[in-house]
Amino acid sequence: MKNWFATSLLMVSLVVAPVQAEELMMARVHKPYAEAMLALQDMITLSGYQVMRVQRVDVGLKSRGFPTAEYRVVFFGKSAEVQTISKQYPELMPYLPLKITLFAEGETSLLVTNNPHMLREFFKAPELQAVFTRWETDVREILDALAESK
Repeated sequence: MKNWFATSLLMVSLVVAPVQAEELMMARVHKPYAEAMLALQDMITLSGYQVMRVQRVDVGLKSRGFPTAEYRVVFFGKSAEVQTISKQYPELMPYLPLKITLFAEGETSLLVTNNPHMLREFFKAPELQAVFTRWETDVREILDALAESK
């Protein structure tokens, strides 16, 4: 677990601008953590999604001996869409709602999420393919807008 966390932090600390990775999508926001958190939630809302929950992760990590900065996971989606997809495809429930992890790194903040496009490999239903592509586009737009904001 500690090796995974250290490796993840190293990977993310190397990111300077949005990354177009296959499995992960990342962006550095040139704002302190609190401002980046507000901007992220605002951008999610402006993109037509709803913030469903914000989960603190830093407290649990600190209690296990990890030195961490502020660290949150923002869960978001379109309520009706999440409910419909969950009912029709219960095997997708572990991936819903969508999530973006935000953590502080000095005077900047980092955003990391799984690329929703990767779900296409595991869930082949034709009607889901367009949904996964739309999610990828929307998440990429959110990350890009935040990375470009001052």
